[in-house]
Amino acid sequence: MKYPLMPLALLTTAIATVSTNAHALSGKVVDQNGDAVANAQIEAIGSHQKYLTNARGEFNIPGKTIDEIHIEAPGFSHKVFHLHGKHQGALTVELSRAIIEVVDVIGLPIHASKIESAQPISVLSGEELIKKQASTLGETLKNEVGVQSTSYGGVAASPIIRSLDGPRVLVTQNGLDTGDVSRIGPDHAVTTEASTAQQIEILRGPATLFYGSGAIGGVINIVDDRVPQNSDFKAAVATEYNSVNNESLIAAGMTGGNDLFAAHIDMFARNSKDYDIPGFADYDADHETDAEHEEEGHEEHARGTLANSGSEGKGINLGGSWLLDNGFVGLSYGHLERQNGIPGHSHVEQDHEDEHAEDEDHNDEHEEDSHEEHAEENILSDYRQNRWQLLGEYQVDGNFLNKISASAGYTDYTHAELHEEEHEEHDEDEHEDEHDEGTVFNSTTTQLRVNFHHNEIAGWKGAFSLENKNIDFEASGAEAFTPNSQTQEFGFAVIEEKHAGSLLWQLGARIERVSLKADDLHLAHQEHAHEEELEDEHDDEHGEEHNEAVHFEDLDFTPFSLSAGVVWDFADGYNMGISLAHAERAPSAAELFSAGEHIATRTFEVGALFDIHEEEHEGETEYHLDYHGEAKKEVSNNIDLSIRKFEGDFGFVINLFYNQITDYYALTHTGLTTEDLFSDKHDEHAAGMAEAEEEHDHGASVLPIHIFSQQDATIRGLEAELAWQFHSNAKWTVWGDTVNAKLDNGGYLPRTSPTRLANQLNIDYNAWGIEIDAVKYFEQNKTAINETSSEGYTLLNARIKYTLPFGNNSQVYLAGNNLSDKQARAHTSFLKKQAPLPGRNIKLGFSAKF
Repeated sequence: MKYPLMPLALLTTAIATVSTNAHALSGKVVDQNGDAVANAQIEAIGSHQKYLTNARGEFNIPGKTIDEIHIEAPGFSHKVFHLHGKHQGALTVELSRAIIEVVDVIGLPIHASKIESAQPISVLSGEELIKKQASTLGETLKNEVGVQSTSYGGVAASPIIRSLDGPRVLVTQNGLDTGDVSRIGPDHAVTTEASTAQQIEILRGPATLFYGSGAIGGVINIVDDRVPQNSDFKAAVATEYNSVNNESLIAAGMTGGNDLFAAHIDMFARNSKDYDIPGFADYDADHETDAEHEEEGHEEHARGTLANSGSEGKGINLGGSWLLDNGFVGLSYGHLERQNGIPGHSHVEQDHEDEHAEDEDHNDEHEEDSHEEHAEENILSDYRQNRWQLLGEYQVDGNFLNKISASAGYTDYTHAELHEEEHEEHDEDEHEDEHDEGTVFNSTTTQLRVNFHHNEIAGWKGAFSLENKNIDFEASGAEAFTPNSQTQEFGFAVIEEKHAGSLLWQLGARIERVSLKADDLHLAHQEHAHEEELEDEHDDEHGEEHNEAVHFEDLDFTPFSLSAGVVWDFADGYNMGISLAHAERAPSAAELFSAGEHIATRTFEVGALFDIHEEEHEGETEYHLDYHGEAKKEVSNNIDLSIRKFEGDFGFVINLFYNQITDYYALTHTGLTTEDLFSDKHDEHAAGMAEAEEEHDHGASVLPIHIFSQQDATIRGLEAELAWQFHSNAKWTVWGDTVNAKLDNGGYLPRTSPTRLANQLNIDYNAWGIEIDAVKYFEQNKTAINETSSEGYTLLNARIKYTLPFGNNSQVYLAGNNLSDKQARAHTSFLKKQAPLPGRNIKLGFSAKF
């Protein structure tokens, strides 16, 4: 089903209502002592234009009717003036010093920031983004309050917001879906690059009203300048080296133009080797004694390095915009490619010439003979993305509408898992690498959003939005655990706000239509993923069974979401925010249609459209997958309460949240394995399967069975950040978060984020800056069924920078991470027992902006 887009007639009618008014606004920005504040940014709301104060703190905004302006400057709190187009003469604005840094969110149609939103928001930009940028999005954001990382061996780390991730946390770039497959598996990296970003926005809690039901847990929006909105000249360059994995980075970008046209280019290249770790990668091996290692034949190279954790990637973005008197329209093209290992999935095979030898005799001979050939197999992840974005904005200044903005995107993404075999002769220094393509994932995403911003109506202003998104997903190969599927979404949303004295009211509503359909699934083929290894006689004997298929009915959902919130400025420099949100989510295709081996999670995943049926047959228990085809929407009712102090030498932001989720799609352990599900039904076939798989993978293909089942869950927690400027050159910051995520019928959600507490000291003197911080991860014993607890650990980090006398915050820096070389295993990682976090790392870098 194809959904219609907004008719062009609506745009024509809106533009026809244009009326012109010309009122210039001028003024001066000063601090509390009356001194001028230079380079303060003045934004006229409803316009894409921003103006800077000169050295005397003066500004001038020509030829506009202005209802509202926002003033911000580094080190100062925001100032908002509501003028309603009536102000005459010069305006004097006094800014107060602020300890909490405030940056406006770009990815919402209403004004929002860390202290000006009913729902908790954070923005990572400027100096903080330079400090924290890493090769993956999860690692970049892992020290933001309320955010942790999946930490998949350093090669693919996605953000976790309040213990929610995957399809519940939407990742966007300039407001549009990134279009990758990172939401269906932790081994798939998010296709973004922090080194070329301007800022990264984090919306905690339900953000479904503007971004859709996939944002029921939160949104990460990466903002860059690939589609420039003005011709101001900007350039940036960065380079960095990390010792823990010999990673090198170089990134550069530039924007410029004239009154009619602006152009942009940016590019980056990263390359890293396997990273260093304290001790052994495998948890059990690391807890053995040296004598046990010697007895078991552990080799020295297994210690101190996480095998298959290297990566390399590069990308380029090109964009250009046509600049109009009342807006702009621009197009960009981006290409990104990356190849990385998948840690924890390598193994050693016997030489095929010896496959049919007697097992025990062969093993003895093989250990004694150092001339025999071995083949070590690694699994590599190789992906390519081509992305087009079209962005536009037009000021209409009419009786009802004041701006129309539109964004469209097309993303073509391919992800291949390569099997690399390195053949090595022990007595000869020769080796040969071979690559065989395994499972391939393809995803094509098209998206269009049009926002209509209106003038004040009874004090309310905001926007209504129309959006259409289509996702075509294909997977082929032995590890394609979910069938090909198509997802279509059409949504209508309204977001409004109103200032009334000391209160800021925010309302929103969204309704969607989500349709999912999938290709037929051949269950027997999924059950016997390695059937090509069997003898032809097995295929002949069970050929009829291999053709059995499940035909999925098309599914339609109508999620509805509603939120209401208020921010109360109850004293100078203080405010309180409370938000109530009802959010509904349609399940993802993977949560519904899966029925296969998911190697990344080391499980056999079964979608919510199936049941595992148990029956007795000839005195033995047999298990079968039964398709029932029924699924419900996931429903969240969320309360957020925030209190903030943002002016003066001491400030804080404290968030409390309570989230009750009905029909939560929980991936639960059934207690069964693939042997239980398949071997009883076809004993002879299963015996051949087991023999073939043992030769292929030493029996490692026996996997626990996990099934998506809908259960009620409750998530509640606390987030806090406190900052104290106890000296003009020194600041102390303490932050922490804790979350309790339980299923209502007992047990905790898997990989619940552990409690954290951090201390950070910043000292600045002239051009020098020093930062020391320690992040404590507490023991996590709130575990799901069949999940092990995780030990706590503390990571000690330090950084020293020197600000160079050119450009905008140009600097060289030397940093150290995990300086105590502490072994740490993230509880949020699927590879907790196979892949500890990196050991001691020394980082050297240079960054400059002009």
